[in-house]
Amino acid sequence: MQNRGRAFASIVFTVLSVPALCAAKEDPVQWTLTPISGNTQVAPSHKVYLDLTAIIQPGWHLYSPTTPPGGPIITTIRLMENPAVASYRVLRPQPVRKLDPNFQIDTETYSGAARFILEVETSPSASGAPQLQAKVRYQVCSDVKCLPPVSKTASAAIQIVNGAPASNFNVPGGYALVPASGGAASAAAGNQPAPPPTNFAASSSQGLLPFLLTAFGFGLAALFTPCVFPMIPITVSFFLNQRSGTADQAKRGGWVQALIFCVGIVVLFTGLGFLVTAIAGPFGVVQLGSSPWVNGFIAAVFFVFGLSLLGAFELRLPSGLLTKLNSASQGGGYAGTLLMGLTFSLTSFACIGPIVGPLLIASVQQKGAQPVLGMLAFATGLAAPFFLLALFPSYLQKLPRSGAWMMRVKVVLGFIVLAVMLKYLSNVDQVLQTHWLSRERFLAAWIVLFALPGLYLLGLLPMEGIKRDERLGVSRALIAALFLIFSISLVPGLFGGKLGDLDAFVPEASTSVFGGVQAQAVPANYFKNELDLALTTARQQNKLVLVNFTGYACTNCHWMKANMFPRPEIQAALKDLVIVDLYTDGTDAESEKNQKLEDQKFGTVSIPFYAIMDPDQHVIATFPQLTRNTREFQSFLETRPGGSKNTQTAMLR
Repeated sequence: MQNRGRAFASIVFTVLSVPALCAAKEDPVQWTLTPISGNTQVAPSHKVYLDLTAIIQPGWHLYSPTTPPGGPIITTIRLMENPAVASYRVLRPQPVRKLDPNFQIDTETYSGAARFILEVETSPSASGAPQLQAKVRYQVCSDVKCLPPVSKTASAAIQIVNGAPASNFNVPGGYALVPASGGAASAAAGNQPAPPPTNFAASSSQGLLPFLLTAFGFGLAALFTPCVFPMIPITVSFFLNQRSGTADQAKRGGWVQALIFCVGIVVLFTGLGFLVTAIAGPFGVVQLGSSPWVNGFIAAVFFVFGLSLLGAFELRLPSGLLTKLNSASQGGGYAGTLLMGLTFSLTSFACIGPIVGPLLIASVQQKGAQPVLGMLAFATGLAAPFFLLALFPSYLQKLPRSGAWMMRVKVVLGFIVLAVMLKYLSNVDQVLQTHWLSRERFLAAWIVLFALPGLYLLGLLPMEGIKRDERLGVSRALIAALFLIFSISLVPGLFGGKLGDLDAFVPEASTSVFGGVQAQAVPANYFKNELDLALTTARQQNKLVLVNFTGYACTNCHWMKANMFPRPEIQAALKDLVIVDLYTDGTDAESEKNQKLEDQKFGTVSIPFYAIMDPDQHVIATFPQLTRNTREFQSFLETRPGGSKNTQTAMLR
């Protein structure tokens, strides 16, 4: 038994060690430090210029020292202390700036090679042949992975010679000073290109931690479904029966078995996250989230799940597969316990699937690694109670007993899943522009589907789980009240009322075109999928153009239109702009053209994406995502060439 356990642990350790060993061998960047033009002689109190060059292997990129914070590890360069050096400056070449799908911010990168320049002023007391050392800390990434940050040094020797001629080196155009504080780069010597467009990052966007906490909470909630909860005492009893030997050995054996069982659960769901990430790819999340085929398939799956939860039929995996897995898990040992965890996850998928589905879809439309991390957090929440109960089996007696309440959970979850199904069906309708599932029909269906569980919990809807004359408890009454309150709160949306954050998930009203403006009041400065006409109008009116790359099925785009654009200060700023909506997720030629434009001009296909351009299509500023900060978005809308907020007339004159 012990030998089998050691062998299994050795296999697990080897598998987990392979990625780390492979990563340790990869070294895609090599650095050299040499005096420019071979001029190694410099007089005291004079300047010498050093060339710090990074040779980058194909397929990898290095991040500029002036990349905005909040994403990758940027490149930092410093000259090691030396008595021969009075001061120095670092100048960086012009990087390529575009939206990084891994970090969802604009990054500045170098590929192939990057030549930095160190401007070093020697001290008055410098003498001899000092060895100068530059220390570099950096991170490199490919399209599919990033390596951990690395620190390296490169050295070069110079000669201090009294009377040596001053250097006549001129910094090439395009180079910029890297401030010691890491702020925005200022102009270096030489001719400078026009300043790059200002990028406004939405600091209020959703973070990773809230998403992981939500996924963990979903895992805990899944514990109370009818497929999972009855398995708790059976599973924990299995761990307790594995105890043998002394008291300490028995206790250790029980929690080790529980830990490996939990690993089985985590492996299955995390593997599902890896699979979704591999299918979506770093640039595929937008297409995946808006594809009519994908959304239609998800809607069909959720419809089947919903009917199953309501008792129309029972979903089961092939009995042959489960029998084989169950037989393998009976073999004992750690491997058997691991297989038991996998079997448990598969058998419970009929109830867990409706929870996992929305979580995966929400994660795949965010950062590239979120499907994996989300499934890891979900599986941890699902598995944690089993591990804790194995450590403290006395608490098993305090759990509520299985009963009719589990059937109530199942029925209520069935109605919720059908409501979620409508959201994906709505995505299909909006992308295809069939207008069959209008805002009014969608809200009417949601009002009914969220009212039904409330009526069911009150005993007014005779379904399995609640007896006709059963006493209504306080908790059941309060939960029923919450469903009915939510249902009634949707009613104003049927008559054009605002629903706040829910507007992100509800189809746009057929009479609204931009920022809640009604069709009969369409502003003269608004266009849809007509960039050329918008540019012509901007030239005639001496204005700038706000280009809004948006989507029919984009929830963040809907939220911005319903909640940000109608605000008075934003409407005031929009009056000085010509507005054009460019939809990128439709199935028509216009959407394909708009997506191609966004990809070629801005290096991204994410939506929403906002850009301010002049009539000649020179980009003034960009704003890459949703924000709830009104002042931040207003500041972006008021950006003018040079970063000022002057009036349009003065700016374009």
